[in-house]
Amino acid sequence: MLTHDAATEWIARWDRQQEGYIPEREERFTALIDAVEALGRPDPLVIDLGCGPGSLSARLLRRLPAATVISVDADPLLIMLGRAAYPELTFVPADLRTSGWTKLLGLDRPVDAAVSTTALHWISGPELKAVFTELASVLRPGGVLLNADHMATDDVTPTLSRLERAVHERQTERAFGANPPEDWRSWWEAITADPAFAEASEERTTAGAAHHGSESRLMSEHVEALREAGFTEIGTLWQRGDDRLLCAVRGRPSRPLAARA
Repeated sequence: MLTHDAATEWIARWDRQQEGYIPEREERFTALIDAVEALGRPDPLVIDLGCGPGSLSARLLRRLPAATVISVDADPLLIMLGRAAYPELTFVPADLRTSGWTKLLGLDRPVDAAVSTTALHWISGPELKAVFTELASVLRPGGVLLNADHMATDDVTPTLSRLERAVHERQTERAFGANPPEDWRSWWEAITADPAFAEASEERTTAGAAHHGSESRLMSEHVEALREAGFTEIGTLWQRGDDRLLCAVRGRPSRPLAARA
């Protein structure tokens, strides 16, 4: 059985390798949670799409302890880690690309916010519309999708896109120099070699949960899919280089956003 301490150690190692690609990761988390908080509900219902082992979900719940956070991922190994490390979270195994995934969430009221970090890029452009359309069906009017990821703009502003990548590369060089953290592949090779994860690793392979590369790397792919799914206001709330927090609003707000203190 996977212990809480062992899971916590693996997730700390996960977070570190993620920082190698996103040195501003904690700032990004903070900006995203700020936006959820600014919606004005002390007890928001939030879905974390492609939650991995729950890094964002756990941080969100620490900031907003009255929130209900439902963490969704298709990878059985990552869900195994998250359940052992964060028993206060609700993990739901589901593939966002499979129609009907929202029926697995056990929702009893409309969702206030859907959040995601470095996950939705592995869904192809044509599939994104279906994902966002189903998501919109459970979001309240004025509810939001907050998606933090690397999104390129090569197709519309190629010079800016090149400069955005350069800013990110310089920031990464300053953060790590010649000693970058463990990379994605090395982390996966290490955890799948651990006997404690043998069953989950086999299930992961059978389910085809592993993904590689970026199926929807362009911001325009996400914006187009969101518009076709019925989202109205779409824009960037936070950005560092090509790493950005994209926000999309479903319909008109049902009430004004909370006033700033």
